[in-house]
Amino acid sequence: MRIEFWFKLAAALAVIWLVAALAIHFARAAQPTPDSVAAYLRVSMGDRGLEERARRIARAADLLNRLSFEQRQQLRGQHAQDEFFRQLTPDEQGRFLDATLPTGFKQMMENFNKMDPAKRKQFVERALTEMKKRKGQESPRGLDDANAQKIVNQGLRSFYNDASADVKLDLAPLIEQMQKSNFSR
Repeated sequence: MRIEFWFKLAAALAVIWLVAALAIHFARAAQPTPDSVAAYLRVSMGDRGLEERARRIARAADLLNRLSFEQRQQLRGQHAQDEFFRQLTPDEQGRFLDATLPTGFKQMMENFNKMDPAKRKQFVERALTEMKKRKGQESPRGLDDANAQKIVNQGLRSFYNDASADVKLDLAPLIEQMQKSNFSR
């Protein structure tokens, strides 16, 4: 009788460990990576119906929002998000921005809050140089004025709500330039 008890206990523990291992495996597989999100974004939206487009946009936003700040940066380097964005109508772009900007800007401000002041200064200098280079050019993503303004407004909202006092001081020249530039008309 005792051997039977120990055998059942061992079998039960083995089943529990197997279930736990499978759960961990599927949880890791479900976590998006920059490469998996880029692959999803690269699928053409061309001839899809409105419902399918809306579903894909919502899924793309969900995947993007589940990436860390560093992963978003890595994805940005692949330009898949830009290609996807250009395929959207201005209304779809607005919905996509509404779904992704708050998380993205919050992550960015958290990253700035943790960043070394010297590194922040380098970032501001690079960003100002880029803004001056692009002055007067059309948005690289093909944004209309309303969606461009939406980005600026969300960025400013996050800046004022989520940035530390030091970050606000360090980023002030960049914010000033954004407000002056024709991007924030």
